[in-house]
Amino acid sequence: MAFGVFIHRSDSIYDDSPAERYQFPRQYLRPVQACVGNWIVYYEPSKVRETRGYFAIAKVERVVPDPTVPGMFLALILPGSYLDFATPVPFRDVTGVIERGILNAAGKISGRAQAAVRTLAPSDFDRIVALGLSDAEPLLPRVDVTSGGFEEEQAPFAFEQARDRVDYLSSRLVRDRAFRRVVLRAYDERCAISGLKLINGGGRAEVAAAHIRPVEADGPDIVSNGIALSGTAHWMFDRGLISLSDDLDILISRQVNDPEGARAFINKDGRAIAPRKSFERPHPHFLRWHRENCFKQ
Repeated sequence: MAFGVFIHRSDSIYDDSPAERYQFPRQYLRPVQACVGNWIVYYEPSKVRETRGYFAIAKVERVVPDPTVPGMFLALILPGSYLDFATPVPFRDVTGVIERGILNAAGKISGRAQAAVRTLAPSDFDRIVALGLSDAEPLLPRVDVTSGGFEEEQAPFAFEQARDRVDYLSSRLVRDRAFRRVVLRAYDERCAISGLKLINGGGRAEVAAAHIRPVEADGPDIVSNGIALSGTAHWMFDRGLISLSDDLDILISRQVNDPEGARAFINKDGRAIAPRKSFERPHPHFLRWHRENCFKQ
């Protein structure tokens, strides 16, 4: 098994859904098969406007022929393994290129850098993950760490064994930290339902990163399955008292005991605030799940 880099663009012509599948032609079958059972890093090319660079990780579960397109294949992603980086990693920094494996003997960038799928050295994978999951910006919620909340300091990256890496990347604490950073950044730390942007005395946003389809129901840690919500909005959303249409109209349940108060609480135009970038907006697939499984009509 090998680590890998999969190139993906937010405007991709391929039938990709990064948290679920990666479509590719036969020419990449061998390197993709080499990654089955292991982690890959998603990379967006530098020529893409506002590129995210190395922006997420996922684990490849298996590879199957695409049943809808002859000659194409699908790398199916292990459910629950996808994770957006808290901090997208650029192709290069002041020390040079981040992915050292694309350099030739002369230290120049080789043709490997053009491959849509390529294997990745363990040292490069660890370096990219360390940068992508760094937690330098204080976007954590205000909690009492003695009661099981977030610690102030991030656990160090020390992947001495493969087991260490698996445990770290599967840790709910690590994944929640990264998910919160990505979602709050997409919504400018503002509640999508009320429009409020409140910062507490410690300089932290009083807003939560909520999963639209919960982790317990196989909801992935991808920004399009997230929404920034204040405490009251989060409580109502989780209990199905509010939901969203595919067009982000705010739906209020008939079971709300104070409908007038609820309407006064939400944005005046009756619509949820949407992130600026289209790939960060709530995906209709997840919104539909919430309406069908949580929302109380």
